[in-house]
Amino acid sequence: MSAPVLVLASSNQGKLRELRELLRGKIEGLDVDTQVIDAATAGAGDVVEDAVTFQGNALKKAREISAATGLVALADDSGISVDVLGGAPGIFSARWSGRHGDDEANIDLLLAQLGDIADEHRSAAFVCAAAVATPDGTAHVELGTMPGKLRTERSGSNGFGYDPIFEPSGSGRSLAEFSAEEKNAVSHRAKAFEALLPQVIEKVNAVLSQR
Repeated sequence: MSAPVLVLASSNQGKLRELRELLRGKIEGLDVDTQVIDAATAGAGDVVEDAVTFQGNALKKAREISAATGLVALADDSGISVDVLGGAPGIFSARWSGRHGDDEANIDLLLAQLGDIADEHRSAAFVCAAAVATPDGTAHVELGTMPGKLRTERSGSNGFGYDPIFEPSGSGRSLAEFSAEEKNAVSHRAKAFEALLPQVIEKVNAVLSQR
């Protein structure tokens, strides 16, 4: 088996599959199925996300996981930013209701907070910061956004998080009404990783060339 080169600073298998597909065929000599691994496989623990920006959290995770594993590391941090709330929930998106990962409670609270806000003032955006780092501490981060607005009630059954109440600009549908393929083509995460891809390729190629 080829030795790992790149580690994703997450144990989310969906994210790992997306990363492997993003890199498949783009780097000569890289076997994505064996050389691109998740944090658990690399023996890395969780990183405390205590930075105050998406970029800060992504960079911290990438740097710490790279230092711990000796591999090139990739990380991301994302959430929803509501204009009338001054950018909140932002980095607190996953725990807006006080319980981490409680999507329904998070949506209920956000809808209640915007209950008397007119449609023209419900603009929002999904934001993702993606970062890559090497064991020497060198790192690079890119930001991807998906603009839209918040609906007044849920619609659709696909996706997760705030997808049922977020309507991407010009779509006329909630993100939860998009297929996985449609979402991946326009999402904030896809944009961030695509922008970061040249840096990832450069750093992985540097490692492979030394072997």
